[in-house]
Amino acid sequence: MKKIFCLALILLTCIVTGCGSEKKDDGNLKIVTSFYPIYLETVNVTRGVKGVEVVNLTPPQTGCLHDYQLTPEDMKTLETADIFVVNGLGMESFLDKVTESRPDLKIINASDSPEIVPIVENGVPNPHVWLSITYAIQQVKNITSKLCELDPERTDDYRKHALEYCGELAELRDEMHLSLAMLPNRDIVTFHEAFPYLAAEFDLKIAAVIEREPGTEPTPQELADTIDKINALPVKVIFTEPQYSPKAAETIARETGAQIFTLDPIVTGEAKPENLSNYVDRMINNLMELVKALH
Repeated sequence: MKKIFCLALILLTCIVTGCGSEKKDDGNLKIVTSFYPIYLETVNVTRGVKGVEVVNLTPPQTGCLHDYQLTPEDMKTLETADIFVVNGLGMESFLDKVTESRPDLKIINASDSPEIVPIVENGVPNPHVWLSITYAIQQVKNITSKLCELDPERTDDYRKHALEYCGELAELRDEMHLSLAMLPNRDIVTFHEAFPYLAAEFDLKIAAVIEREPGTEPTPQELADTIDKINALPVKVIFTEPQYSPKAAETIARETGAQIFTLDPIVTGEAKPENLSNYVDRMINNLMELVKALH
């Protein structure tokens, strides 16, 4: 009888306190972000907030998520998440798999706002919206709003940090507008389709794109077309990306005499709290490259 009583007591304790591998409701919040630019936005909103941990899902050198496949390690990370913050607009092609395996997981879509109007080509939205500083600010606001709904106890902290960060981004946008407004040349040739939002923000014109999808070499005809477009420009400059091989750009540069510069889509980096200013710092580097190339 004593043994039966003890077993019953243990069972009751498990039911009340939660035994096994269930997540404990200890007041802490684990937020997982899909890739680096979303990590930077989210960690700036949550910086220093007690009990909140932000983890980036993908490795530091992943880049854009066009063809990214979830690993078993990624699935383990998502199993322990309370909230998953994504860019949206088709960037996370694996999102259906996440919702199937974790139907209870709260998902914040940073681009889900009428204030963000995607650029659409062939019926497909371009997901690189964070490269418009105006849209990056809106993504931060969207993330903040949803976090306040899901975690109301920390609302004041989230709003305070978001206000500060959006102020920094607005200053950056104003500085870039001032610096780029008087440039005599506005035509740029980019490596892949990452920069239409940056171009639209600062009244630049993308004259040609070398690789529609990174890692996909241009065909001989595409290469010839790009060379013709560059030869017609008053200032011949090509912008490569630090995440990808410049081989195709170097071939075009040899044929046209174009100079090569670098534009960073800010998709790779170490997900560490000390990198809070990484978006601003790397955008300033982009500004310096544009000024050097187009002056």
